[in-house]
Amino acid sequence: MKTHSAPRSLFALLSGASFALAFAQIDTARAQEDTAAVAMDQAAAVGADPAPADPLPAIQARWAEVRYQLPEGERVKAFDALVNEIGRSQMHHPDDLRLQVWKGIVLASEAGAQGGLGALTLVKQAKAEFEAVIEKDGRVLDGSAYTSLGSLYYQVPGWPLGFGDEDTAAELLKQGLAIAPDGIDANYFYADYLLEQEDYAGAVAAFEKALAAPPRPGRETADAGRRAEIEQGLRKAREELGQG
Repeated sequence: MKTHSAPRSLFALLSGASFALAFAQIDTARAQEDTAAVAMDQAAAVGADPAPADPLPAIQARWAEVRYQLPEGERVKAFDALVNEIGRSQMHHPDDLRLQVWKGIVLASEAGAQGGLGALTLVKQAKAEFEAVIEKDGRVLDGSAYTSLGSLYYQVPGWPLGFGDEDTAAELLKQGLAIAPDGIDANYFYADYLLEQEDYAGAVAAFEKALAAPPRPGRETADAGRRAEIEQGLRKAREELGQG
């Protein structure tokens, strides 16, 4: 802050002791102004670039909105925008593995929305994100990287088009379940895998366990959408067993 010096006419009127007293008063006033200026500068510096809040809840909420509420024709563009948003958040939180997991999840979701062979590029990018997280700490977010990577391995075509592999999928999904045995996503994807493998009895058991998973605070939209998928899979498995 710029300080204001006293008018020159003031010094012309003062002499002797009165001058010394006035000069001391002016110095005191200047010191007070300088102190106030420093305080204001510090406050401005703090306010100018505050530490970013945890971006994950907003990312999760937006994903659920796009995945379960947005029209299908709008999802690819929306997921792509969310991937970019996560990238910006990673600039502020470069060591946050949760963001890396969610970048992989959104990339995989974008691939699912896009469909076709063109989605394989996105799937491979998602795979790389999950593998990088597992290499550092696969237990983050209740083992979501294991579960998500396992889901890719049973949904993606095998060689020569893709990297799909049923055995690898089973291994990864079981690792995710070992970390989150009661988790809704870990049980859902394992159930869906068993359904694909035509293990209908196993799928029913896993779907039922997924339905029994406790609700996740703040993730009501995601839970509602996932439960609808679970119920759909459960009906199909039961029909195959003649229980429908």
